[in-house]
Amino acid sequence: MLKKMFTLEGKSAIVTGSSRGIGRAVALTLAEAGADVAINYNQSAEKANEVKKEIEGRGRKCVVVQADVSRFEDAQKLAGEALKEFGKVDILVNNAGINRDKTLRRMTPEEWEEVIRVNLNGIYYCTKAVIDSMIEKKGGVIVSLSSIIGEMGNIGQANYATTKAGIMGFTKSMAKELARNNIRVNAVAPGFIETDMLATVPDDIREGIKKQIPLGRFGTPEEIALSILYL
Repeated sequence: MLKKMFTLEGKSAIVTGSSRGIGRAVALTLAEAGADVAINYNQSAEKANEVKKEIEGRGRKCVVVQADVSRFEDAQKLAGEALKEFGKVDILVNNAGINRDKTLRRMTPEEWEEVIRVNLNGIYYCTKAVIDSMIEKKGGVIVSLSSIIGEMGNIGQANYATTKAGIMGFTKSMAKELARNNIRVNAVAPGFIETDMLATVPDDIREGIKKQIPLGRFGTPEEIALSILYL
């Protein structure tokens, strides 16, 4: 059904942080639409290989790359492995992200810097690693995961909110820089999604958040994946 609506036959993609959660759903959705996919993990090798099997079960090629996106050398390795396997990278989905939630008074410099390195530096590193090849072939699509928290802020998430707001600024700048090369750059800013990250939130707070959502439920990774497929 997805192939009839949005065909990605002949396309190849990199999805960072794709061993679970939104990244996993994105990788599987792109594969279902016909793309070959390079999936990335930092620590969850077993889960990443499970995703690989599912992608190959859909008849698509898949390469698994261990890479810490907060390190430029690792981002280059990720792009290099995808280019080696597929010959090109048509799509980059900057999904990898972490949270280290604490009020600013309790937040350590290390907790601030770790979130900045992964969520913000990681997007810069991964985008920089693929744009030369996209420019060379005169086209590409980059989609990054921001968050509603980047727009509204949240108690205990100054570090996370800062990175997600920064992603919006980065995306708007890259869209202007790369349009002349036929490269489209967009961001998706999900609300509260049923992922491992949300699972760490205490039940009483989860219920309080849910009451503020008109649908009365959290979003799903698959819903976000479909919005990324559309872009």
